[in-house]
Amino acid sequence: MANLKKSQELPTGEQKVKAVTSMFDAIAPRYDLVNRVMTFGMDRGWRRLTVDRLNLPDGSLVFDVACGTGDLCRQLQKSRLRAVGFDMSSGMLEAAHTSAPLVLADGLNLPVRDGSGDGITCGFALRNVESLPGLFDEFARALRPGGRVSLLEVAEPKSPLIKLGHHIYFHKVVPVIGGLISDRSAYSYLPRSTAYLPGPDRLLEMLGEAGFKDIERKVLGLGAAQLITGTRD
Repeated sequence: MANLKKSQELPTGEQKVKAVTSMFDAIAPRYDLVNRVMTFGMDRGWRRLTVDRLNLPDGSLVFDVACGTGDLCRQLQKSRLRAVGFDMSSGMLEAAHTSAPLVLADGLNLPVRDGSGDGITCGFALRNVESLPGLFDEFARALRPGGRVSLLEVAEPKSPLIKLGHHIYFHKVVPVIGGLISDRSAYSYLPRSTAYLPGPDRLLEMLGEAGFKDIERKVLGLGAAQLITGTRD
């Protein structure tokens, strides 16, 4: 996590991969607790909706990319879907609480056969990968035609008043909460990492360029989060 502590500049390329992996290893033990506190528990409902929006039949095989401690894997299993989790952070996998199979792997290079998945979920990780177009291309490779993606990520509210309140909370309060419960430098970086995300229109366009159709975006939490779904063409 040294790269995140030394500079306010956001890392890129291989430096970003190493810094982010190190950070998540460090915050893994209390990651779930911080999520519950800083989202006021709303993240649980968001994850249920993420799984529901897959619209897949019972028994479908779903890859949860950047699975962290397994929140989405558990929700997938509750919904009678077969889940396999993938994450680059060994610390997150060690702290996971799920009976789903877990694999230490980069989301840009999933160890799965072409077209082997029925669905893919990803929670709050799009901004942490080295290449977003590369990630979407890998999703398309791993999914069968007609397979579904359901991607949960942070967002920025449109309303000026709500946007101001969100900025103060996300950039000022969240680091304090993270510092009290876990690691302040990590939770100072996470709000800044939203700069990695393209705007909503470009984000949907990139998913379409990777081979997805019927793409939809739903705003959650007064605009603090977004859920993007699509179907493999």
